[in-house]
Amino acid sequence: MQLTGNTILITGGTSGIGLELAKELIGRKNTVVITGRKKEKLDQAKKQLPQVHVIRSDVSQAAEIQALLERVTGEFPDLNILINNAGVMRSINLVADKNSKDDITDEIDINLKGPIRMAQAFLPHLKRKPHSAIVNVSSGLAFVPLPISPVYCATKAALHSFTLSLRAQLIRTNVRVFELAPPATQTDILSDFDPEVMKGVSVMKVGDMVKAALEGMEQDRLEIRPGQSNQLKFMSRLAPEFILKQMSRSVDHMLSAPG
Repeated sequence: MQLTGNTILITGGTSGIGLELAKELIGRKNTVVITGRKKEKLDQAKKQLPQVHVIRSDVSQAAEIQALLERVTGEFPDLNILINNAGVMRSINLVADKNSKDDITDEIDINLKGPIRMAQAFLPHLKRKPHSAIVNVSSGLAFVPLPISPVYCATKAALHSFTLSLRAQLIRTNVRVFELAPPATQTDILSDFDPEVMKGVSVMKVGDMVKAALEGMEQDRLEIRPGQSNQLKFMSRLAPEFILKQMSRSVDHMLSAPG
């Protein structure tokens, strides 16, 4: 796919992978719109990237997605690429009786319902374009779960499955459907995790991950698995019980932690 001269919407574009994607895509002479939930973060992103267009929007809210559709297609009618990047990741101890009944499924609302609703909302517009794409950002953990983040991993596995189905249904249209499955990447999403849990994990620099992602899109690789994500998918097929046991070691630390 050609990555110049497009109009691109990136959800969750105020930091990490989303912001780096915006930076690289603007450098390739694309018009880029980013969304985020917090105005202060959008303002910071605008200072870093003066050419980016910012819109406050929360993908976990169906009404806000509809408002976003109307605004973006009105102000940026040439929109032809949607990157569903917004996501959150939490470490959750299901054994401890401390989890809020209200927020235990927040990751489902953002990581899974969000991309599904965004795809449904924007598809009629994207199908009218001669060249368009949807990019769903899943994770290497879509293939093998990290049990200390059970809801996050479940959402990414479900998003991987949804993306396969979406791609099959759009086979006769001009809409390409990509899946980007990042490995552990040097972003704020890892900052809340105990350093003991992260021992032995190879963390990819966000710039390197984004370059691999864009290279994959240019080469029309519909499932892009940079770094260790490729290994996780391979091991999930070759030795699923072994790799799950390795990924489950983090649970021992979680269960032995004070409180």
